[in-house]
Amino acid sequence: MSSRTGSGKSSQNEVIDLQIGLVGDAQVGKTSLMVKYVQDVYNKEYTQTLGVNFLKKRIHLKSTDIVFSLMDLGGQREFINMLPIATTESCCIIFLFDLTRPSTLQSVKEWYRQAFGLNPRAIPIIVGTKYDLFLEMEENQQEDISRTCLRYAQVMNAPVIFTSSTHAINIQKLFKVIVSKVFNLTLTIPEVNDIGDPLLIYKDFGN
Repeated sequence: MSSRTGSGKSSQNEVIDLQIGLVGDAQVGKTSLMVKYVQDVYNKEYTQTLGVNFLKKRIHLKSTDIVFSLMDLGGQREFINMLPIATTESCCIIFLFDLTRPSTLQSVKEWYRQAFGLNPRAIPIIVGTKYDLFLEMEENQQEDISRTCLRYAQVMNAPVIFTSSTHAINIQKLFKVIVSKVFNLTLTIPEVNDIGDPLLIYKDFGN
C-alpha cells in the first residue's frame, strides 16, 4: 500500500494505491469477478488466465482516491511460481472457490498456506463464486459447503462473501469490505448469516 498526492485540479485528494491478490483454482471465476468489478462487464467466454492478469480501478472515498491494483493469478499449478507477484505486495488476498465444486474449497487451505508464507500481513477474504448456480444444488449440499467454508473462515479469521458475477451479487460489497478492513473503518452493510442465502460475514469471528 502506498500513498501520494494528486496534481492539478485533484491536488486536494490523497491517492492511495492498494494491491489486491486474487488466488484460487482454475476456472473458479477470478477473472470474471475482477472484470465485473472494474468494467461492469460479464462474459462467460473468458479464457483461463495464463500467468497473472492485471486490472486497475479508481474509487473516491471522501477526500481520498483509492486505486485498486487487482492481480489475478492463473489457477493452474504451473503458475505457482508467479504467486509472489500476486501476493507479496498485496494488502489483501482474496481466496476464491467455486460454490458448485467442493474440491476448489478444499484447495483454499493450500492456497492460504502458500500465500501467507509469502505475506503473513495481508488481510484474507474467502469468496465463494457462482452463487446463482449454487442455488440449484440440493439444500444439504448447500449446507455442507457453507458450513465447511465457515470453519475455514474461523481458522483464518477471514470474512466470507458469496458472489455471482453473472447477477452482480455482492461484487461491490466485497470491495467495500476490503476498504473497511484495510483502513479499519466501520461498515454498516447488514451481514447475511443464513445458510442458503448469499453469505456476507465480515466481522471478526469471536467478536
